[in-house]
Amino acid sequence: MIKEKFELNNKIAVITGASKGIGKAMAQGLAEFGATVIVSSRKQEAVDEVAKEFTELGLKADSFECHVAKHDQREKLIEKVIEKYGRIDILINNAGTNPYFGPISKMPVNLYQKTMDINVNSAIELSNLVYPYMKKQGGGSIIHISSIEGLHPSAFMAAYNISKTALIMAGKNQSIEWGRHNIRVNSICPGYVKTKLSAALLENEVSRNSFLKNCSLGRVSTPDEMAGLAVFLASDASSYMTGTTIVNDGGLMNAPKISMQ
Repeated sequence: MIKEKFELNNKIAVITGASKGIGKAMAQGLAEFGATVIVSSRKQEAVDEVAKEFTELGLKADSFECHVAKHDQREKLIEKVIEKYGRIDILINNAGTNPYFGPISKMPVNLYQKTMDINVNSAIELSNLVYPYMKKQGGGSIIHISSIEGLHPSAFMAAYNISKTALIMAGKNQSIEWGRHNIRVNSICPGYVKTKLSAALLENEVSRNSFLKNCSLGRVSTPDEMAGLAVFLASDASSYMTGTTIVNDGGLMNAPKISMQ
């Protein structure tokens, strides 16, 4: 039955940046379909709180601190999960940052490097760390949370744009190299979502009005509207899908060049 393909019973899922926003919503979505979710983020107190919240809802959740910008913490996260659970079936690379908003000509090297370390390098290394375990167990699903900003240029967001484009291509390369081991790698590109990361853009009247004018649905999305895609890509419902980039932006990328209103 098709319904059964969405079930994630006995699956172990690791989600980075899961203490709030999109990551938390995706973690809850996977848990509601039966997965044991490993809630991970920089601060142990924050992930403990989320795991407790999920557990009180009758869901299966655990929490591990991990600052994804730090190599040793990335290694430790995967080691701890494997030691306790023996496998990793799903990895969602959701952690992200956008510390610089300004012209590319004045972009500080340290902030560019920070953006790449968190948005791209961490996802590549975490994927590489889970790869041998997924290969040994006969497969797995890796999901990169990119952005529509990785599909087109935006003024004053060069570092973020570059990092999200690179993340998409990393996923495509992983998909062609790992597909024969039944390891699927896909990317999700959200549009504007009500999170801390997008707050600056949405609080700016000019950018907010421009978005609302060009978005087909005429509104900002919520984190839980990204969760269904994560469940789909994590489950056997998408068993023949890999190397794909799914846009979930309320129709923003389809905005006509000439307004019809």
